[in-house]
Amino acid sequence: MLKEFVALVRGRSYDQAETVIDRNATIILRQQIRDCAGAVEGAQRALAAATVHHQQEIRQNTRILASIADLEARGAAALRKGEEDLAREAAEAIAGLESEKAAGEAAQQRYEREIGRLRGRLRQSETRLRELRRGQRLAEAAERAQRLHDAGAGSTRSTLRDAERTLDRLRQRQNEAEATAAALDDLAREQDPETISEKLAAAGCGSPLGPSAEAVLDRLRRKIDAEDQPGRASNA
Repeated sequence: MLKEFVALVRGRSYDQAETVIDRNATIILRQQIRDCAGAVEGAQRALAAATVHHQQEIRQNTRILASIADLEARGAAALRKGEEDLAREAAEAIAGLESEKAAGEAAQQRYEREIGRLRGRLRQSETRLRELRRGQRLAEAAERAQRLHDAGAGSTRSTLRDAERTLDRLRQRQNEAEATAAALDDLAREQDPETISEKLAAAGCGSPLGPSAEAVLDRLRRKIDAEDQPGRASNA
């Protein structure tokens, strides 16, 4: 029984911890990304330091090579003059510089290998960090959208329905008002004396109230006939 109780306590503690982690996953992720960014910055500094030391070794090797060349020339000159002691001192100095050169070249190779390794790791870390930051932005945007949806989904649907009903009522009143105004206009025109006169004239009751196409055609025909009569008379 005791083991089951201990397991129950541990299980509840684990579930509670998981719940807390899930509720604060965005905050945890943000801090973890900050830690990753700090590690990447540290790797960048390490790469920069290794590069600086490598350049120093290269400059030191250049100086050693120049010193060796100078001592070899001077030692050869001492031998030509028969200055064996001076030539031996030059040779000893050259031997020491060559040992130093060999150590420096070995150090350069180590720095080159370390720089290559650091650059490879840094590129991978920077790529993964960029992916994490993109994922963080997407996760935070999704979380904000979910919170807004959870907070206002019900009220938004209710508000939309209310607004739609109000718009329908407004359109119905506007349609009724337009129909009423049109009916009033028709009634006013029907009761207008001028409208009645126009109807009677159109039915042929009385003289026309205005020129018609037929009247214009008749006038044009009479005008043509009047113009043609003097010509026919002269031809006769």
